[in-house]
Amino acid sequence: MIEVEVKARAYKDSKEKIDALGATFLLVENHRDLYFNSPSRDFKQSDEALRIRIKEDGARLTYKGPKLDQQTKSRRELTVKIDDPTQMGEILSFLGFVLSAEVRKRRTKYSYQGMVIALDEVEGLGTFLEVEAQGEEDWENEKERVLSVLKKLELKDTIRRSYLELLEEKRAEQDRQKI
Repeated sequence: MIEVEVKARAYKDSKEKIDALGATFLLVENHRDLYFNSPSRDFKQSDEALRIRIKEDGARLTYKGPKLDQQTKSRRELTVKIDDPTQMGEILSFLGFVLSAEVRKRRTKYSYQGMVIALDEVEGLGTFLEVEAQGEEDWENEKERVLSVLKKLELKDTIRRSYLELLEEKRAEQDRQKI
């Protein structure tokens, strides 16, 4: 499956704009995302990700492939439900994978025309808005749909970097300021 996703910094009135679109509120989730790096290649260099996401309805292991275009965060995504995230983390560790970071966020999800709109409050980063759809061969059509929703929400500057990348940039900047 191809996850077609665009992200931008949210404005103070983003929730009101989501409501004005007619999006349907779904739920609020708390995410604890554990990112692992491979022993055979650096995922930062290959633009891949391996994550265990822990939330109220259970845990999932997700692989994300490299981004497919220069405008969005669209990429191949494979996800499986796991029963025990701690054991899964240990399995990955025994295989040589290294826990590289943790990202925590509170996600408020809405449904809109077969897409998901998420308002994410990310610890240490602030609030973002994501519009997501799923596709395969038609992923470019889905890309146009998510970009049009972003435009309706009056969000112009998309962010292609993941929350993990944004947190790493912030830490690096803080480290530079200490010098």
